Amino acid sequence: MILIQAAGTFLVKYTPLSQTQMKRIIPLIFSLFLFSSFKTVVSIDEMVNAMKTGNVPAMSIYFDNTVEITLPDKGNSYSKSQAEMVLKDFFNNNPVKGFTVIHKGQNAGYQYCIGTLLTKNGNFRTTIQMKQKKDVQVLQEIRFESM
Repeated sequence: MILIQAAGTFLVKYTPLSQTQMKRIIPLIFSLFLFSSFKTVVSIDEMVNAMKTGNVPAMSIYFDNTVEITLPDKGNSYSKSQAEMVLKDFFNNNPVKGFTVIHKGQNAGYQYCIGTLLTKNGNFRTTIQMKQKKDVQVLQEIRFESM
């Protein structure tokens, strides 16, 4: 590219790229496009890992503004802070021994996981539902059903 100044204005003269330059630039542009089209969606796996130990603070990172929580004896929609207290109470009463994933999937911006929560007081069929909001997955619903 050459800059030419004429009457106080800069004019740009275009110099075409050589074949070697094009061979270097095209893969770079393609890579940038390819990587920018992928969204990192690891939060459902992080929720599963937190579930394996009953780690509520790790789960609460992904709470939506309101979280629907269904327990064997009650269910309601809770704010983030309320949801954290409800889950802490649940895990204090049911110390976690492990979590086994039965099925994971995604559909229309939602990710879900169905598994079995193993606790000292029994096992619970657990459903986790997360939704894509902007660039992150947020927990919208979690259900624990006695088995």
